[in-house]
Parts: sequence; C-alpha cells; structure tokens
Amino acid sequence: MAGAVRGETRLAAAPSFETIRYELDAGVLTITLNRPEVLNSLNDTMAAELIAAWKQAARDDQVRAVIVTGAGRAFCAGQDLKAISDEAGSRAIGDHLRKTWNPIVARIRQLEKPVIAAVNGAAAGAGCSLALACDLRIAGESARFIQIFSRVGLIPDSGSTFLLPRLVGMARTFEMAFTAEPVDAATAERWGLINRVVPDDRLLDEARALAARLAKGPTRAYGLTKRAVNRALTLDFEGALEYEAYLQDVAGRTADHQEGVRAFLEKRDPQYEGK
Repeated sequence: MAGAVRGETRLAAAPSFETIRYELDAGVLTITLNRPEVLNSLNDTMAAELIAAWKQAARDDQVRAVIVTGAGRAFCAGQDLKAISDEAGSRAIGDHLRKTWNPIVARIRQLEKPVIAAVNGAAAGAGCSLALACDLRIAGESARFIQIFSRVGLIPDSGSTFLLPRLVGMARTFEMAFTAEPVDAATAERWGLINRVVPDDRLLDEARALAARLAKGPTRAYGLTKRAVNRALTLDFEGALEYEAYLQDVAGRTADHQEGVRAFLEKRDPQYEGK
C-alpha cells in the first residue's frame, strides 16, 4: 500500500511502501506495520521499508515525533518464520539479524526525535524488541508482550537482552525469556515495561495526543536528551556528568533554548520550531 501524507505538513517526496504505511500530519509521523494477515510479522520487504522509513524520518525536519503501531489485531509478531524457512540454508540467523532487525532498532535508538510505540495486541519476539526500542510505550488493554524466542530454541535478540533488564530488572527479564509466557498490559505497566495502558479504542487517539504535544516541543533538546540517556547506559557517573555538560553546551546554542528563555521571561507559552 502506498504511503500517504495527510494534513498541512507534506514531505518533498512522499515515500511509497508495500508493507508499511507512512503518514505525516502536523509534525507527527505515524508508521503502521501493514501485514495484518500475518500479524505484521517481518519479512525482507518490510525490513527494507522500515529501514528506509527511519532514514526518511531522520532527515526530514518536518518530522517532530513518531508513532509506531500495527494494522489489525497485533502490533508485531516478530520475524516471519516462513520467510526465513523459505531461504533455509541461504544465510545464518545472525547474518539475517545484522541486515534486518538490528538496523531497524538501532535507527530508532539513534533517531533524535521522540518515538512512541502504540502497542495493539501481541508484541512478540522481535516485535516485542521493536516496542522496547521506542522511547515511550502506550498499550491498549489487549496488548501482550511475549519474549517468545525460547519456544523455538533461540535467545532474545534485536536489543531485548540490552533493553529489557534496564526496564524490568534481571529477575523479570529471565522470567519472560525462559518461560515465554505473555505479559498482559496491566502487568507490563506495573513492571515499568510500558508507560501506560489505555482502552483499545482510545489507543491511537492517546498516542497521537502525546505525539502532537511532543511535536510542538524543543525537538533538539529531546534529541540531545535521548543521546545523553543512550550514552549514559555505558558510562560511569563521572563520565555521564561530563557528557551532560558537553551536550548542555550544544542545547544552549539552539534557537529553541533561546525561545524558551524568552517565553519564560515574557510569561508566555514558548513557540518552538525544533531548531
């Protein structure tokens, strides 16, 4: 299905995709995984299109916040195993990850704009990893998070071994990884895996409201915050302090910082342009 651009905000050249929808409206980009007949599981075409979509989002200044969601009754069931079995013997699983899932989740973490996962239904296997890679997660009441890898004799991948323990701790990570049991939305919220649960029929409305708010915010500061948090995961405390100081110098030279100070002194709401 071709990507569509709605509303007043338009890309110079709207990308066209077969397996995802790419819709930009008033600074909010919505990327919808669109293989509902296979619960939005990923094949090579979807992988290539998602990588292209994240590249486009990174270079388009009109994109100020991103929502990722799934068409139909699931967020993402992970890897399309049939697509892998059709290529049996042609490449190792590790090579497949390096060419598909790893670039996708890495680009989400590197994108210096807020990314929200709107999780509808199952987020399983690498589909769960995809949700974990996003900055914020809003889940519908029917959402389920499943580290399903052990059911087929594999380990969690696509960033799960890095991100999951940092969100829920070691014990719950091992519970999810070893048992491969679904974690429902209410439990995921209690564990800190997601930010909040909303009624299924309100999921996209809630995600869009949050994304619209962020799209009007200081985009450069959000991006630098994301960069600092990513780096702090591998630094000691003193190193994190120094990196904060360095990035604060960068943030202090942005137009949004200057506008924020003016707005504070003039007792008005700031009008950020993401610069």
